[in-house]
Amino acid sequence: MSHAVTATETPQEIVPPVKWRAPGFMIAFTLVALLGFVLFTQSGQVTTFRTATGGEVAEIPDTALPTVPALWVLTLVMAALAAYATVRAVRRQPVGWWPPSIFGAAFIIAFLTWVGAGGTIPLTSLLIGGLALSVPLVFGALSGVMCERSGVINIAIEGQLLAGAFLSAVVASLAGNPYIGVVAAPIAGALVGVLLVFFGVKYWVDQIIVGVVLNVLVLGLTTFFFSTVLTDNPDLNERFRLPTLPVPLLSDIPIIGPVLFNQNILVYLMYAAIIALHVMLFRSRWGLRVRAVGEHPKAADTVGINVIRTRWVTPIMGSALAGLGGAFFTVGSGLAFGRDMSAGNGFIALAAMILGRWNPLGAVAAALLFGLSRNLANLLSAMGGSGIPGEFLLMLPYVITIFAVAGFVGRVRPPAAENKPYVK
Repeated sequence: MSHAVTATETPQEIVPPVKWRAPGFMIAFTLVALLGFVLFTQSGQVTTFRTATGGEVAEIPDTALPTVPALWVLTLVMAALAAYATVRAVRRQPVGWWPPSIFGAAFIIAFLTWVGAGGTIPLTSLLIGGLALSVPLVFGALSGVMCERSGVINIAIEGQLLAGAFLSAVVASLAGNPYIGVVAAPIAGALVGVLLVFFGVKYWVDQIIVGVVLNVLVLGLTTFFFSTVLTDNPDLNERFRLPTLPVPLLSDIPIIGPVLFNQNILVYLMYAAIIALHVMLFRSRWGLRVRAVGEHPKAADTVGINVIRTRWVTPIMGSALAGLGGAFFTVGSGLAFGRDMSAGNGFIALAAMILGRWNPLGAVAAALLFGLSRNLANLLSAMGGSGIPGEFLLMLPYVITIFAVAGFVGRVRPPAAENKPYVK
C-alpha cells in the first residue's frame, strides 16, 4: 500500500556534505608558512622589494621589511582565513572565492619575503616577466574556452601555438616586418582548427584522438621544415621583435604602468580578446547560442540554431586565437623559430581553462598564476642563494598548477555535450 503524504508532514531536508578540500589545503599551507618560513628564518634579516624599473615619472621607493615580523603577520592572516574557511565548511556554507584568493596572495608574499631574506626582490620585473610568459597561456586558454563551450574538445592547442610560432617567424622574415608575422599567426592556428573540426565534427572521430594526432603532425612538420628549409635558408628564419608601445600617461603609473601599459601590440590584443570574449560569451545572443550548442545541441537545434555551423565556426575562431598566442614565441620575444618552441604550453593552457571552470576570466587568472610562478622560478635560479635546489625550482610552476587544480577546483563539470557527435 502506498503511503500518502499528509498536510502535516514535511519532506526530509537534504543536508549538503561538508566540503573540506579548500579549508584542508589552506590549513596545510598555513603550517608550511609557519614551520618552513617563520621558524627557520634568522632574526634581524630584512627583505627589500624593489618597485622601480627606471623611466617612471613617479617612482615608489624600495620597501624594506623586517623578515621575521612580516612572516608572522602574513602567517596570522593565512591562519585567520583558514579558520574562516573551516567554520564555513562546518556550517556547510560555501567558502566563496575571496578567502582562497587573499590566502594565495598572502602565501606568495610570504614566500617572496622568506626567499628574499637578506636580499632584494625585483617586484616590478617579476610581474613584467610573469605577464610576458602568460601571453601564450592566456591565448591558449581562451581558445580552449571557445572550443569547448561549443562542444568541441581542443587538445590541439599545443600544435596551434607551434604552428603560429612557425608561420609568424617565416612570414615576418619574408616581409621584413614583425607585424605581418602577427597577422599570419592566427591563420596557422585556424588551419589546424579546420582539420580538428573536419575530422571531429564532420566525420565524428573522437576529438581527443584528433587533437593528439594534430599535435604530433604539427610537431613533425615544423621540425622537418626547420631542419631542412629554414636551416638551408637562414634568411627565412630571422629575428624580429615587436616594438614596445607605451600608453601615454598610463605607462608612467608606478608598478602598474610598466607591467600593463608598456607592452607590445600582442599583449594589447590579449587584453582586447579577454574583454571581447567574456562579453560576447555571456552578454550576447551569439554567446548564448554557443553555450546552448555545447550544453544541449538537440534543444538548440529545436529553436533554430545551426548546431553544425556553430561547431565549425567557433572552434576555428578559437584555434586562430591559439595561433596568435604562438606568435609570442617568435616575434613577440624577438627570437627565431626553434624546434618544439611551444614546450608544453598548450597543455598548461588546457589546465588553466579547467582551473578557470571554462570561464574566460577564470582561465586568464589561472594562466597568469602559472606565468608568474614560472618567472618566479627563473628569478630564484638567477638569484641563487635561495637554498632551494634548481630541480625543485623547475618543478615549481607545475606543482603550483597541480595544487591549484586539486585544492581549489576539485571536481568540475565541463560542457555536457563536448566530444559528443551531433546527428540531426
